[in-house]
Amino acid sequence: MPPTDRFVSETRFYVRYAETDAMRIVHHASYIVYFEEGRSDYMRQRGQNYAQFEHEGLFLAVVEVNARYIKPVVYGQQLLIRAWIEEMGSRGLTWGYDISDAQTGVQHVTGQTKHICITADGRVARLPDHWRAAVHAPKTE
Repeated sequence: MPPTDRFVSETRFYVRYAETDAMRIVHHASYIVYFEEGRSDYMRQRGQNYAQFEHEGLFLAVVEVNARYIKPVVYGQQLLIRAWIEEMGSRGLTWGYDISDAQTGVQHVTGQTKHICITADGRVARLPDHWRAAVHAPKTE
């Protein structure tokens, strides 16, 4: 379950046919893309934009992915992705995710991704202060 002590973004969308296999079940690799959409929308909701982050010459390289598949998702199902920051260091961060059915609330997948901030030439860099400030801004209702 998502934490209650910090900001958690919520993103809704319908599963597209291209994300499924021959049984109309979402392919396991598609959830990693869903995680990406969750964290991108999280930062937009916090007033930041990953495209701007890259324009500044920085990137968040994925160094670890963990997904726990609880119940299959099918074509046409509306999902709710909740995303939050579990940990943040000076050069990296860990995101948490919860993917559930948007209507019933049934949980389908949970996961985490770890990222390290790098420059265009691959050197480890500090996360920008404005990103750290956006993440640590107070939770609003």
